[in-house]
Amino acid sequence: MLWYAARAAPSCANLEVCPIVQAPCPPLKEYYPQEADRRGWVGGLFDRTAADYDRVERAMAFGTGSRYRRRALRRAGMMQGMSVVDVGVGTGLVAREAAHLVGDATRVTGVDPSAGMVEQAKVPIGVSLIAGSAEAIPLPSSSADFVSMGYALRHISDLSLAFSEFWRVLRPGGIVCLLEITRPEGTLSRTLLKAYMRGVIPVLARIVARHPETPKLMRFYWDTIEACAPPGVIMGAIEDARFEQVTHHVELGIFSEYCARKPHAAPLH
Repeated sequence: MLWYAARAAPSCANLEVCPIVQAPCPPLKEYYPQEADRRGWVGGLFDRTAADYDRVERAMAFGTGSRYRRRALRRAGMMQGMSVVDVGVGTGLVAREAAHLVGDATRVTGVDPSAGMVEQAKVPIGVSLIAGSAEAIPLPSSSADFVSMGYALRHISDLSLAFSEFWRVLRPGGIVCLLEITRPEGTLSRTLLKAYMRGVIPVLARIVARHPETPKLMRFYWDTIEACAPPGVIMGAIEDARFEQVTHHVELGIFSEYCARKPHAAPLH
């Protein structure tokens, strides 16, 4: 398991009284030295390379990403009339599909800590974009029917805090759907995907990108996939947050869809 204990403050005298930080990845010291540096380093990198993100994503997914995201959201239960909060909205790749499925862009709110990514977001008129994080969503409790997150799970600092926030924001009976890339279980599949993601994609990024750090972003992209907690750990954290009907669907051996529902008769948080 890739969970580890972290001290919330220097005054924390012993581990028994320190909170347990359920980070999906350990600190990646090739990029930042310790967990406390994660948010600032990742946020800065996304801010600086945001203008390249959609261009590289289209090349990386061969233009099929939008169709897959729409199918995944529909498979999770997103439907017309729902109010949606898309956490880690980035440049709006998931929010655009959500607006199409719910039929009213004003019912979609995107949340992201990266001002650079939000500035580059291309979403339908009516979609609201606000600053915030998975661990601190600046929206009222029980205000959404559906919470989505597309390929940002690896970048949050605490699974427990994030899933608790998803629970809080959702109405009873609401759905959470997390899209993520998961490291393949087979050695050959893992080797081939690593060669593509850490070898081919950074080279492609150097060709199509404008910012010199975009290839680093794509190397980091794979390294977080490789270091991320396995599906069983993610599902366990969702269950610990009191969600029910927790499922894990995989497409092509790598595209994970974690879905769950807040109980209709939900106890007070």
